[in-house]
Amino acid sequence: MSKFDIVTEEAITAGRATAAYFERTEEALRHAGKNPHVTCEVTADQFPTGEFELLAGVKDAAHLLEGMPIDADALPEGTLFDGGPVLRLEGNYLDFARHETPLLGFLSHASGIATAALESRVAVPDSRLLSFGTRHVHPAIGVMVERSALVGGVDGFSLIEAGRLLGKDAGGTMPHSLMISFGRGNQEAAWRAFDEAVDEDVPRVALCDTYSDEKDEVVRAVETLGDRLDGIRLDTTGSRRGDFRHIVREVRWELDARDLPQTDILLSGGLTPKELRELRNVADGFGVGSYISNADPVDFALDIVEVDGEPAAKRGKLSGAKEVYRTEDGGHHVGLRGREGPADGEALLEPLIRDGELVREFSIDDAAQRAIEDAARVGFREA
Repeated sequence: MSKFDIVTEEAITAGRATAAYFERTEEALRHAGKNPHVTCEVTADQFPTGEFELLAGVKDAAHLLEGMPIDADALPEGTLFDGGPVLRLEGNYLDFARHETPLLGFLSHASGIATAALESRVAVPDSRLLSFGTRHVHPAIGVMVERSALVGGVDGFSLIEAGRLLGKDAGGTMPHSLMISFGRGNQEAAWRAFDEAVDEDVPRVALCDTYSDEKDEVVRAVETLGDRLDGIRLDTTGSRRGDFRHIVREVRWELDARDLPQTDILLSGGLTPKELRELRNVADGFGVGSYISNADPVDFALDIVEVDGEPAAKRGKLSGAKEVYRTEDGGHHVGLRGREGPADGEALLEPLIRDGELVREFSIDDAAQRAIEDAARVGFREA
């Protein structure tokens, strides 16, 4: 028995990470000698709703489908959508039926996290934004959380293993446990130890809210580290926060009153896009945790829309293979495949898999850039 409750990569690709009723379906279809050629679509909403969400998880979905004798098209990762298919599969049903569960999971969870990250990014477009939330999730999905946050536009993340697997450096400041280990009144010793111990390329960002008033600890940190200090972090707990904006303004005032240099201020601790907007003109950066990591998954479903080339769908779903378009005004449009689309519409579904071969490359940076541009185009979560 495994020590940890983790579904392995081998189990996912082998089709064991599936719902039991797909096994029963396979048994029934094989018993009846049926294996129809189908077109399936992954959708959250049938028609555009005006409430956009950000697509992520396409890389994992593609690697799940790779090698199956199917064709697949998908929106580019980092595309905003509010209706119609984000992914389309065509092939014999039994070749991919049991993989529906992990396929939807890859797309649903990552897209929810990426959407929350983009909401945060749009709230503070000119500030440094870091993902701090992997402590809130099962460690098995920590890298997925950080990658999805990057697709949503954050500047960095904290999980070391994500850095190793994604080829990017993980970052972080210091925890309260470091400060507490030196004891009350010895904050200076903790800041000096950090400065003396960690690599020179690590920013010196001092945590300044452990024991005493924030402005007191900030002044002491600036006096202690001088020009070696790159910034300070305030992470006051919700029960003691009060007016966070006022606290930051107090800190800056006290530094100015003592003719001490101003320093970058990073804020963290349960921040939401609403609070980010309220604080963005007094702070230089933000660490967002649970709002990103704990985001609700997008409610995707996979449905058959054609059988042997003929329209077919259950009630409540739209029959026939579809195309989706983005128009110059930022509109998202859905139409039947093979029919004329909007005059100024850009078709969004692009080849992903052709006869089992992966025909697309993936870049986190390109996806993040696409997300930012798409957000401006459609007016995503504008305040």
